[in-house]
Amino acid sequence: MIRQRLLKTIASNLCAAILIFFQACLPVLSKDCHDPASGKRPRVGLALGGGGTRGAAHVGVIKVLAQEGIPIDMIAGTSMGAIVGGLYAAGLTADEIGTKFSDGSLMRSYMTVPIPVRIAAVPIFFMARMLGRKPYDGFYRGNKFAKYLNNSVPQDKRNIQDLVLPLSALATNLVDGKAYALKEGEFGRVLQASSAVPVLRRPVPLSGKLFVDGALVANVPVGQAREMGADIVIAVDVDERVSQVPIESFRKLGSVSKRILTLYLAQKDQEELDKADIVIHPQVDGIGLISTRIADAKHAMAAGEAAAREALPAIRQKLQSFQLLSTPTGKTVADQKLNDENLH
Repeated sequence: MIRQRLLKTIASNLCAAILIFFQACLPVLSKDCHDPASGKRPRVGLALGGGGTRGAAHVGVIKVLAQEGIPIDMIAGTSMGAIVGGLYAAGLTADEIGTKFSDGSLMRSYMTVPIPVRIAAVPIFFMARMLGRKPYDGFYRGNKFAKYLNNSVPQDKRNIQDLVLPLSALATNLVDGKAYALKEGEFGRVLQASSAVPVLRRPVPLSGKLFVDGALVANVPVGQAREMGADIVIAVDVDERVSQVPIESFRKLGSVSKRILTLYLAQKDQEELDKADIVIHPQVDGIGLISTRIADAKHAMAAGEAAAREALPAIRQKLQSFQLLSTPTGKTVADQKLNDENLH
């Protein structure tokens, strides 16, 4: 009898001890890993979408974020998003990247020969095929563009793995139809692969795979930014907005394919945008995917700035919720801004 009471007492005390232990530990175990008291801050990632010339808006967005001291720890980009993000990750400032759009050099390097001229030369390409030469399908190889990109960054930043900021460039492998995050390799070659618009540009062979534009499977790579370790993701969508258009507008050559692309991207991108903490959507409607007009590039950059400034209150609120506007070392936003400027 005494033995049974003793065992019950021991069991009761043991249960009480276990309960006290878990009551003490649960608050710690249930805390968010980014508790301000931990002395660590969450990492901020940019997810920059594809969109051709409309992607010049990314420059305006990055410019505002840098000016306002918003930290950028990593970048995931697709197509033009990978190009702009890659140049910034290599150490170029937003103004330096903007100059490449405003002087027309970037798009001229991308479209080395006007499309009408290239189409006129199609019979010559067929002749070459008849003679046994069988290149990958597409109007442009893109090698000059890769060289242009390599020459745009410092010598020691011509490999993706050596950039100032981590970069992930999304591309689609034609062989298996899957999206791949390219995180290493020659800078220009990787960005050439991520921006190889099907038919317009030839696929890019890399590591036994055959890559084209990543927009086919992940045009705004929010998920990839998360996989890179971003706790807060700011997504920049440069798609045209879907709105009703006059029925007569579809009598124009190429109007149907353009509309289908707009509808497809709007639906496909929403899946990724839903995963983002902040979505910035510049007003770039009407700017052609492969426009070489400098006015279009300048308009896109201005639209990016305007949209980023409009999103600042939401961004600040998100950062303040993690106390990111005052870093663990006691640095203020102004200090962070100086660090970013010194970095770039």
